[in-house]
Amino acid sequence: MILKGEAMNNQERFRAIMNFQPYDRLPILEWAGWWDKTLERWRAEGLPMSLQDGGSIQNHFGLDLYKQLDWFGIRWGEGWKKVWKPGIVWSLEEYDRVKSGLFLKQPIDEKKWEPFVHAQQRGDAVLWFTLDGFFWGPRGMMGVEPHLYAFYDHPEVMHRINADIAEWMLGVIERVCAVCKPDFMTFGEDMSYNHGPMISHELFNEFMLPYYRKVIPVLKKNGIIPLIDSDGDISVPAHWFTDAGLEGILPLERQAGTDIAALRASHPTMKFIGHFDKMTMNQGENRMREEFERLLPTAARGGFIISCDHQTPPGVSYQDYQLYVRLFREYAEKAGAMSRNRVHSG
Repeated sequence: MILKGEAMNNQERFRAIMNFQPYDRLPILEWAGWWDKTLERWRAEGLPMSLQDGGSIQNHFGLDLYKQLDWFGIRWGEGWKKVWKPGIVWSLEEYDRVKSGLFLKQPIDEKKWEPFVHAQQRGDAVLWFTLDGFFWGPRGMMGVEPHLYAFYDHPEVMHRINADIAEWMLGVIERVCAVCKPDFMTFGEDMSYNHGPMISHELFNEFMLPYYRKVIPVLKKNGIIPLIDSDGDISVPAHWFTDAGLEGILPLERQAGTDIAALRASHPTMKFIGHFDKMTMNQGENRMREEFERLLPTAARGGFIISCDHQTPPGVSYQDYQLYVRLFREYAEKAGAMSRNRVHSG
């Protein structure tokens, strides 16, 4: 149990929050980085031109170091460009023809990872990575509309693709864990929109659940927290993800109607990242304070790390963002105090 005034490092803080334990303050982070158009605007408004990489920009704003080591996409390398385009897969024969160009090994740049791995070992960094998931992967091969029809018209293709994706994932995880043990990871899925999931529970159980259950135990064995990265309203499929063994969700887009208080009530042990309504970030201090106040009670109970509910949009000025970070720091401390008081008060 932490004592009043006792500071944690980034690793300790992350683990405490994810384990619903008391913590000193919330992490102050931008989990998704920034749009290129946002950075263009900020550079015109005073962001130093010398700051070109995400790490240096994080340092400039005084953010905690949360580093996505890589996004491992199925369509990687020069080979796929010669054989793959959206919509080319619609039969087992077509899939077998292009498969060799879809699962090429993405090289791990150990030299590039090294400083972040050392920072993690010191407790200064929280590391994560992303894999194309069992909805995202086939959609990329088939195209959006054909993919949705394929659940019904080509089930054998869907199963073959996802079985291969699962094997590919296991290979990626093995190579990543040979270099370091990231703190969490995300499956890129984007399988919801603003009215809920794009597929039914039955389709999820048939075409996705068996493959999650093959991969997730390996992640957990390595101490990696598995999360789903899905835009839109994930309130309904949150229950499906839990059954699959996933432990949490990001980014919890507010504009899609997602509500953290309702999610916490129905999922008391789930872990969440994000949910600060990005549309409030250019509406002034009072509106941003209202948004932090909305999130504060849930964050104080643990299992929830506040961050922008997607990338900061270019409508947010450099000055707006500086104010946002200042308020974030203030409410991060408030959440930590509330967390400690809840424990001490029994």
